[in-house]
Amino acid sequence: MNDDVIPVMRIADTLLVTLQGDLDDATVIRIENQLTHEVARTGAAGMLIDVSGLTAVDSFVARVLARIVGMIQLLGAQAAVVGIQPAVAITLVELGVPMGHLKTALNAQQGLALLHRLRRNDAHPTN
Repeated sequence: MNDDVIPVMRIADTLLVTLQGDLDDATVIRIENQLTHEVARTGAAGMLIDVSGLTAVDSFVARVLARIVGMIQLLGAQAAVVGIQPAVAITLVELGVPMGHLKTALNAQQGLALLHRLRRNDAHPTN
């Protein structure tokens, strides 16, 4: 990826970003900064991070993805990672990267439904 910003689409109150290719460490950090600033700037209620286009995910990229989700949640939005390919899932488990707090879905449609449920549960918590 080059130094251009990553396109972020808006779907109602949710932002969607699609990551593609082979990400180097500097690009991942730039994406982290861009996404957190975009959530804060737009006041989005949710963000879907589509990783279906990534050719590989190493432990650094996985840790930063988990960190991005945490930052988005601290900004008051829900976040989900969608499109994890089987080979990437296997790699993440084998690397032992802690991803337990991540919300995931198979694709963007299921991710939107997941974010909707999470927001509805936040609005009407059960005691």
